[in-house]
Amino acid sequence: MAKGSPDTEGFIAHQFPRRAQPVVAFALAGCLAGMAAWYVAAGGLQGGLVDHDAHPAVPLRFTVDLNTAGTVELSQLPGVGPALARRLVDHRDLHGPFRTPESLLDVPGVGEATLARLRPHLRPLSGAAPLPEPTR
Repeated sequence: MAKGSPDTEGFIAHQFPRRAQPVVAFALAGCLAGMAAWYVAAGGLQGGLVDHDAHPAVPLRFTVDLNTAGTVELSQLPGVGPALARRLVDHRDLHGPFRTPESLLDVPGVGEATLARLRPHLRPLSGAAPLPEPTR
């Protein structure tokens, strides 16, 4: 080759001396083998790396305090519509704060099934008078 012409072998030889080229090739082959092993172990052949169809489950739990919630918050509970939410607030205003979740059964339209649906969404009751201490 003429002096000054592009020589790809000369470029490689200039960047990596001939005795270092096998070491570089071996390191490159090891890296590629490691990447391939990771890909297979991570489920790349079965499509297990990324699942675009299923979103991650996010544990969202909406809870309310029966003694402070308004009709808007109460109507978002399962099985409670605007009318029942209004009855709950009216009952609370008329009879005072709810002392226990079971006291919801006194509200017209709330039965055992509705109470069972509401239980996971109820916070510990605030605003209720504390129960008296048992005497010994």
